[in-house]
Amino acid sequence: MVATTGEQLSALANTTVVVHPLVLLSVADHHGRTLSRGSSKRVVGVLLGQDTGKTINVANSFGIPFEEDERDTKTWFLDHNYIEGMYSMFKKVNARERIVGWYHTGPKLRASDLEINELFKRFVPRPVMVIVDVRPHTVGIPTDAYFGVEEIKDDGTETRATFLHAPSAIEAEEAEEIGVEHLLRDIKDSTTTTLATRVSEQLASLRGLESRLGDIQRYLSEIAAGTMPLNHAIAYHLQDALNLLPDLRDPALTGAFATSTNDELLVVYLSSLVRAVLALHALVDNKEEIGRAEMEEGRDKEAKESEEKDKAKEGTKADEAGKDKEKEGSKK
Repeated sequence: MVATTGEQLSALANTTVVVHPLVLLSVADHHGRTLSRGSSKRVVGVLLGQDTGKTINVANSFGIPFEEDERDTKTWFLDHNYIEGMYSMFKKVNARERIVGWYHTGPKLRASDLEINELFKRFVPRPVMVIVDVRPHTVGIPTDAYFGVEEIKDDGTETRATFLHAPSAIEAEEAEEIGVEHLLRDIKDSTTTTLATRVSEQLASLRGLESRLGDIQRYLSEIAAGTMPLNHAIAYHLQDALNLLPDLRDPALTGAFATSTNDELLVVYLSSLVRAVLALHALVDNKEEIGRAEMEEGRDKEAKESEEKDKAKEGTKADEAGKDKEKEGSKK
């Protein structure tokens, strides 16, 4: 492998890998059909799409037979002939889709990934490796993209092969968006309200942020302990992120935060008052309706009782008249 220069590293780091939902569904289906639930093994496949230089558009994929020894990571098997046969068939369907890289379900990097990445250079000059985490407990974007590079050390020692992380995104075309919406509509729980859905989404976002901050904290701790070398590019990105944080010691900023919070709490307080008044009004209306209904029922009962009494009186009068007629007949 030829050593990667600084310009090439910056170009690769600025290359965005766009993954379509069809690829994610295909990878999840490949993992579900191949491995049993709870298995720690991974599946490997080929990524198809277009490489425009600054963007790699991953639009399709297919799984390939892959086996590896869990005890010895250097022992693995990958079928080259299967890749060539499947790619020739895919090329007949859509000639614009080329092999742009490969994927596996990780969920982390493994020792054999560099060797597999070198193998894929037979099909594409700069293959991208995308790790798709299919585990349901993960939060955030389930993809991580990497390029294989030859790192040049500052001390002039021998170069070594490593992976360079590249930004990844999830994008969909109009037809894919419609399909994803229908799929979400089928699996979405209709019993939950919109507010509950929004709260769960916010909670998921906060959990994702917490996991990212945990990764940064562990990375900096390992650098401080001397177990991991310092990467200046990562340090520059962290410094840029820290520079964007507000200075909470500024009185004007704290006052603005307090004013904004008070305004939001005032809206919440007023809405709670309105909701309580409406609930009380509904309770009063319900009580009045129940009282009217009870009064009408009482009147109906009284009317029925008076009718029954009148009928009973008429019956007794008829009986007395019949008895009088019998007595007159007997006297005659």
